[in-house]
Amino acid sequence: MRGVLYAICCGSPVSRGVGRLVDLAKQRGWDVCVVTTPDGRKFVDVAALAGLTGHPVRSFYKNPGDPDVLPAADAIVVAPATVNTVNKWAVGIADTLALGLVVEAQGKGLPIVAMPFTNAAMGAHPAFRESMDRLRSWGITVLFGDEVLPLHPPGTGGDLVDVFPWQLALDALDTRLGGDHHVSLRFS
Repeated sequence: MRGVLYAICCGSPVSRGVGRLVDLAKQRGWDVCVVTTPDGRKFVDVAALAGLTGHPVRSFYKNPGDPDVLPAADAIVVAPATVNTVNKWAVGIADTLALGLVVEAQGKGLPIVAMPFTNAAMGAHPAFRESMDRLRSWGITVLFGDEVLPLHPPGTGGDLVDVFPWQLALDALDTRLGGDHHVSLRFS
């Protein structure tokens, strides 16, 4: 086993396909846990993902004193990452479990790959571009635009569920980890 990979997905129609990321990651030896933003949860099949991963799908902070139900992450893929999540992350806002996990993981030095996905209008906003640049400057691998998929017109993101290139996030993670599919990292 390589370690534990958190697959964090946001409120995008593309999140419907996160099971493909889980399958691909498991083929590469990862134990995968899915975490969604509250809006991301609207797009996924929670029961199917829990069955596929063997872990509950988390979307909200646990109550004080409750035990953690997920093993600690060794790496994180945030895909699809929405404009909202990217912008909040870039300024350190941790008002959702998903954001809290990436902000903390960044502080711990865990390898993180983000694949922002949005339409052309939202993708053109200067704050979003600045946020991606800021994350990159902090060592986050950010795959966006033509690296992933060409930007699409507003209202058509749902048409791209079947072609979203989940494997690119795992390839980028392998590159960060030195390309060895059998490396197991533990960060505390």
